[in-house]
Order: sequence, then C-alpha cells, then structure tokens
Amino acid sequence: MKKFYLALLFFLLLHNYFCKAQPPNARVNTIEVIKMAFITRELNLTTDEAQKFWPVYNGYFNEIKQARKDHPNDEIAFDEKVVGIRKKYKDDFKQILNSDDRVNRIFTVENKFRQQLLRELQNRQRFKKFDQQPR
Repeated sequence: MKKFYLALLFFLLLHNYFCKAQPPNARVNTIEVIKMAFITRELNLTTDEAQKFWPVYNGYFNEIKQARKDHPNDEIAFDEKVVGIRKKYKDDFKQILNSDDRVNRIFTVENKFRQQLLRELQNRQRFKKFDQQPR
C-alpha cells in the first residue's frame, strides 16, 4: 500500500510539473524571435549586417516602447516622438545597411510584421471562438 501512495504522490508531482503553463515571457520571446527572423529575411541582412543591426534596432525599439509608455493616451505626441526617434536612428541604420532604401524599408517591414501578427491573433481568436483548430 505504501508503494501505491508513493507512486500516486510521484505521479501528482510530475503531473503538476508537466502541466504548468508557459511562463508569461515565453510568448513574448517567441514573438521576438519570429520578428527577428522576419525582419532579417525581408531586409536580406548578411550575417555581418545582422550582428551590427540588431543591437541598434533593439535600442531603437526600446525607445519606441518608452515613448508609448510616456504618451499612452496622446496619439499625436506619440507620433511626434516616433518621428524624432526614427530621425535619430536613421544615420546609425544607414551606416549598417549602406542605403536609404533599406533604411526606409525597416519601417515598412515593421508595419508589415505588425499587420501579419494582428491577423494571426485575430484568426486564432476566431478559431477559438468557434472551437476549431487553425489550419
């Protein structure tokens, strides 16, 4: 009987371990990895360019996030801040990418990724609502 209770306890502990939900940052990290791959592919970054690009881009993106926090309800002030941040980073991006066209493409690729992410989330919500599996 002791072995049965010990096995049951062991099973319950393992069950709790395996059934635990993903940590909250896991989804954000997954999206960031997908975003990096998407932007790298869309901009045709070489390995050398990517090594230089991502630290600069992360600084740029952190400033954009901070601007959103600073102006949560003022869309015009946020947009003005974003334009200033883009102007500030334009030269840094140009040194890495060697072309104004590729620098401008960063911003369009960002929007394209955001739109695709939004569509994917909407599709998942719709499938969840109808209790179907996505294709």
